[in-house]
Amino acid sequence: MGDALAPTLEEAFAGTGKSVEIRALDGKRLPDAIEVAAKAGEVVVAGGDGTAAGAAQILAGSDTRLGLLPLGTLNHLARDLNLPTDLEAAADVAVNGRPLRIDVGEVNGQVFVNNASIGLYPLMVRKREGLRRAKGWPKWLSTVPAALAALERLPHHRLRLDWGDGERTVVTPLLFVGNNAYSLDRGEVGKRERLTDGKLAVYAVARRRRLALIWFALRALAGRAERDLDFETLGECETLKVTSSSGSVEIALDGELRRMDAPLEFRIRPRALTVLTPSEDGQL
Repeated sequence: MGDALAPTLEEAFAGTGKSVEIRALDGKRLPDAIEVAAKAGEVVVAGGDGTAAGAAQILAGSDTRLGLLPLGTLNHLARDLNLPTDLEAAADVAVNGRPLRIDVGEVNGQVFVNNASIGLYPLMVRKREGLRRAKGWPKWLSTVPAALAALERLPHHRLRLDWGDGERTVVTPLLFVGNNAYSLDRGEVGKRERLTDGKLAVYAVARRRRLALIWFALRALAGRAERDLDFETLGECETLKVTSSSGSVEIALDGELRRMDAPLEFRIRPRALTVLTPSEDGQL
């Protein structure tokens, strides 16, 4: 939106009944700005899932309310909270919406609002960001060649998982840990019905050859994933320890890359974050 962003946001908030202070910041300056703004009791962030997770890192465990304007590429959290995509409607929710306390996930002290993943997806993200820097392509355009490049390598990771009932070893191209359960039903893949169940959801994609993995990805996108065939591990837990043979692990948290020292210690933080939502339907 460029220079039109600030006046567009001002116009969106004009009908909400409250005045707002709008600050456009580099991502690295967001944490300090959010900490200052949190003293007012409410912060509204405009961006995608990475921006929402950055706000949650600071606000989780406090009483400060978080409003979201879904201006990112995918906006998974906003979608699962049933937030409107129209900017004026989203601004109204951010000011006049219903406060709801939702869960967040955490790994080695870092908060995530959607999911954390190890393996194929972090590799794809790294290649995608390399293409964006080298060619100046937008995220959506960089994703397809990055995914194909990641599939060329097809890494399989040997990981040890322990969620309280004994350690198990998995060899998987992708380990996925969700903040609450994700649907695998046809037409609903990747969606969450609730963000308040107080559980981490663990998915390990079954080990397979490249063509079989591509076929799985296509079926998953079409809502035709099969639990018994496509996943080696499915479970829910409140804590999870992931151990790798290497000293550190590359992990994607809500689409943002991190390298963390092993072991990875996951936990759910029930009802830790207050967000503003559009209704009182009780679905979340």
